[in-house]
Amino acid sequence: MGFDFLQPVDRSVLDFIDGLSLQALGKKAILHAEEFPDLDNVSIAIIGVLDNRGQNDNKDHVHLNYIRKEFYGLFPGNWVKQIADLGDIIPGETQQDTYYALKGVVTELIKSRIIPVVIGGSQDLSYALYRAYDKLEQMVNLVAIDNRFDFGKEDELMSSRSYLTKIIVEEPHNLFNYSNIGYQTYFNSQEEIDLIEKLYFDAYRLGEVCNDTTIAEPVFRDADLVCIDMSAVKSSDSGNIVKFMPNGFDGKEICTLARYSGISDKVSCFGVFNHEDTRQESVLIAQVLWYFIEGVHYRSNEYPFGSREHYIKYIVATEDEELVFYKSDRTDRWWIEVPRAVGRDNKVKKNTLLPCSYNDYLSACNNNYPERLWKAQRKNII
Repeated sequence: MGFDFLQPVDRSVLDFIDGLSLQALGKKAILHAEEFPDLDNVSIAIIGVLDNRGQNDNKDHVHLNYIRKEFYGLFPGNWVKQIADLGDIIPGETQQDTYYALKGVVTELIKSRIIPVVIGGSQDLSYALYRAYDKLEQMVNLVAIDNRFDFGKEDELMSSRSYLTKIIVEEPHNLFNYSNIGYQTYFNSQEEIDLIEKLYFDAYRLGEVCNDTTIAEPVFRDADLVCIDMSAVKSSDSGNIVKFMPNGFDGKEICTLARYSGISDKVSCFGVFNHEDTRQESVLIAQVLWYFIEGVHYRSNEYPFGSREHYIKYIVATEDEELVFYKSDRTDRWWIEVPRAVGRDNKVKKNTLLPCSYNDYLSACNNNYPERLWKAQRKNII
């Protein structure tokens, strides 16, 4: 069983929680102390991964005690879902050993309908989270909040700067879509930006998202796995002055994006990586985790699309075809219908729905074809 790889929460964290108010999060969570906890009623499981080798900064071991203390010292909202802290995966003899351990733990949790919240070292651990879906026999939509695309050469050693290439080229090919939120152009070569376009992946520049964070919400609604690289947050807000980032998301924006991730009915795994393990940065990471879990508690169970009685249907006639939109009367969220042909004779038609925004609907009304729909069609889902 995959849980054998987990060691208990550090004693200093347990002692800290002992001194907290009874209303604090630490008093309400189930903790892996001496014995592994019963997961029967658990909805969200926190896992630490202490392997930082993918950062290539000679600091191959991290501890996550600062983050845990900040997080457990917060107060929960009106939450009913049970949270468990399963402890830490220590670095294996090789990075592959760590990936194997993390993959096994996350697979077990997702199969049990428990959402893993992974706080780790380097972002190459995203590869292990992606591979955790192998046995679940489903295509994966990966969203990375990151200032870089993390492409590398095929023969390059796995690192936080090259893991995406391995995800794309390695079999089994389970990746359906990759979306980047917040990339900064000067950190990415033009060849990488062109490759994102060529693969019909989604990428949103930092300025676009900061100007209107709501444009990212439909992207998260279609995601299975969300990974945050803390380098996407500017240092004045993250507190990370070791690797100074003058530009990036501010604290409010990164928490908003984390909440969008949580609200998504589809997101089944969430990870936060590439932090410096300092007291300053831990304060923001704790709040990012808080907002993700807050979002999970406000899920509306609108995915997968079931009964249509709570949706208003809008038909937009363009020059070439009719586009069908649906708007939820409960959450005001929008979807667009993607016609999908099943079978080579194209006689059997089956429709699927793609999350979109109100602006996509307005754009269609102005006879502009929605870009998200165009990319989805290019990926041969029709």
